[in-house]
Amino acid sequence: MIKSYIKYFLFLIILLFSKNVFAQIPDYKERSYSVFSDSNDTENEKLLLMEATEGSIDPEAYLMGPGDKIFISILGIQDISSTLLVNQEGILYIPKVGSVDLNNLNLKTAKEKIKNKIFQYYKDVEVSVSLADFRKIKVSLIGQVKKPASYTLTANARLLDLISLSNGFLKEANYRNIKVVNNNDNTKYYDIVKYLRYADKNNNPFLHEGDVVIVDKVDLMVSISGEVKFPGSYEFIENEKVIDFINLSGGLLSKAKKDTIEVVSFEPDGKNQISHYYSLDELTNNNIILKKQDQVIIRKYPDYLEDKFVYIEGFVKYPGYYKIVEDKTTLTQIIKESGGLREAASLFDASLTRNIGSITVDPEFERLKTIPRADMSDDEYDYFKAKSRQRKGKVVIDFVDVFEKNNVREDITLKKGDVIFIPEKKDYIIMLGQVIKPGNIVYDKNLNYREYINLAGGYGWRALDNQVRIIRANTGEWVEADEDIILQPGDAIWVPEDPPGKSFWELFTTSLSVLGQVASVVAAIVAVIIVSR
Repeated sequence: MIKSYIKYFLFLIILLFSKNVFAQIPDYKERSYSVFSDSNDTENEKLLLMEATEGSIDPEAYLMGPGDKIFISILGIQDISSTLLVNQEGILYIPKVGSVDLNNLNLKTAKEKIKNKIFQYYKDVEVSVSLADFRKIKVSLIGQVKKPASYTLTANARLLDLISLSNGFLKEANYRNIKVVNNNDNTKYYDIVKYLRYADKNNNPFLHEGDVVIVDKVDLMVSISGEVKFPGSYEFIENEKVIDFINLSGGLLSKAKKDTIEVVSFEPDGKNQISHYYSLDELTNNNIILKKQDQVIIRKYPDYLEDKFVYIEGFVKYPGYYKIVEDKTTLTQIIKESGGLREAASLFDASLTRNIGSITVDPEFERLKTIPRADMSDDEYDYFKAKSRQRKGKVVIDFVDVFEKNNVREDITLKKGDVIFIPEKKDYIIMLGQVIKPGNIVYDKNLNYREYINLAGGYGWRALDNQVRIIRANTGEWVEADEDIILQPGDAIWVPEDPPGKSFWELFTTSLSVLGQVASVVAAIVAVIIVSR
């Protein structure tokens, strides 16, 4: 019985894990837009947003309906102007003229029909007809949305306006196959991503009275990777061309290899994959259709339009970026090109940092960062300290050997992205901690650490003179002070402090507390003895 429960429990864990790990959700950037997620706008702010217009109405796109207001001006012997309301049956009644049926007419056709009706009763007049105000319409939003409901909008509202008014989509929503069903049960599909990417208004249509907008759940996907502006996974659309999918992803980048675009498809059995290769011209001029779960891969030309620069900072004559021939230009050549070293340059402290290959993750170091010192072994702590001092990407090279001793073997060739740092000479030793006069003391190669401490006024009152440390300028390494250690410019001498003991008042109050507790114990014992007698 227990074993069956364990098996059932493990099955649930595997099921949950598989849902989280293997669920197919597109990952392009528009899915994170605030218009598709919870909005902080109040309902009033959203309604005001719906009242706004996007400029002049397209007379051929706007459909008339009950509630629209029409302005009519008739100029002749007697000027007549009025604003009239289309009634609930879609009829416009014009005084002294009669009724005009505007049902299912666009604005352009409606205006022509109204003028023709007026001209039947008025001769030799100038007639002007325009839309004075929008009606309200009710549409429904259902499916993979956070707030399925009916919404009241102005008649000039588009699909994206409805999405903005709602509380956003669920994460599994299919943005590229939004279904709109009208009152006549006619169905159309829209790809809102095409509107967001390149303002394709055909995919952000006007909504009409009674429309039902259905947001489906993501099922099948296609993906694109490599040299395009917006790589990622996208919802699959039936009969979408590969070239249209590439354009949707922002198009090819300048480094894209246009002659061998790879399309990886599943074979009919749905198990094995096969690659097809096309040029950009082939995709443009032929009707090559994406299939379910296809992957489009666009590679780049190697070394094409790649900058090959190094950066020199510090005490050279002309610091900045310098072009190199990778693996040929040497360190001495580039320093010469920068005008050479300045007089105050410190070769001893100079460094070369190589960014290529320097970003690596050390799992052991990451683990130790989460462990308190008390839980580390001595070896682990030593390793942690060593890794903490490590300078990522630093190339081991002796600048003094290269530039003063002309050691050709140390004169390495450079790679793109290298950073050369030539600091100013530090002709001093830094005095830290418990010395009388901490600060900088002019460097003298003949002095040892004790003599520098004497120059700094000697040890301070609480100095631990047997625990002095030398901090190396070039490596940051801490070493135990010794008279045989040769100090270098920029080194620091640190004299630690002996922590002060407890103050008299702390000792006094602690003693009183202890004495009080002892007195209480004694009193209790005496009381027990008296009672026992």
